[in-house]
Amino acid sequence: MSRGTRSGRPSEARTRLLGTATRIFYAEGIHSVGVDRIIEEAQVTRATLYRHFSGKEELVLAYLGEADQGMRAQITGALSPDVSPEDDVRAVTRAIADGIRSPGFRGCAFLNAVAEYPDPDHPVHRAVLAHREWFLETVTELLGRAGVEPADAAGRHFVMLRDGAMAAGCLFDPELVCETFLNGVESLLTAGAVTSRA
Repeated sequence: MSRGTRSGRPSEARTRLLGTATRIFYAEGIHSVGVDRIIEEAQVTRATLYRHFSGKEELVLAYLGEADQGMRAQITGALSPDVSPEDDVRAVTRAIADGIRSPGFRGCAFLNAVAEYPDPDHPVHRAVLAHREWFLETVTELLGRAGVEPADAAGRHFVMLRDGAMAAGCLFDPELVCETFLNGVESLLTAGAVTSRA
């Protein structure tokens, strides 16, 4: 378990370490980056690293934890009590598309990480699966509220559309990828609503 300060807030050194690791892991991959480089770029000592993290694996898990919290905040921020459930789904889709269009986009942090940790029993692999289960449950619930039936199949379809957009967004024109993703989700909403009325 990583440690912070006595006040319960993370120390400046921990924040710097995690920020540095997050930037490098996301841009370059996890296995290719050693702790020596993170220590150097974060401008801390090795002892400081191990005071906050038991090792690289715990640092990787903290990086994924930050990514998970970021995704949860992104979805929560996209939702509004003042719009229809269908528009909530559209807002979440646009928020994901905005991420794909952002500078430095390198795909999904979770899909990237699981490609490096294929062992299903590894803690990193399990952290990725836990995040993806939450994401699937969240979009399935949103689609169900929007009247899309069957919601579980629609949720899986949405996740696959999102995964494809995340993979293609760093390989091809992100505008075209996002347009395709947005249109795909719109078709999902339309087809699901028709099914639910049938």
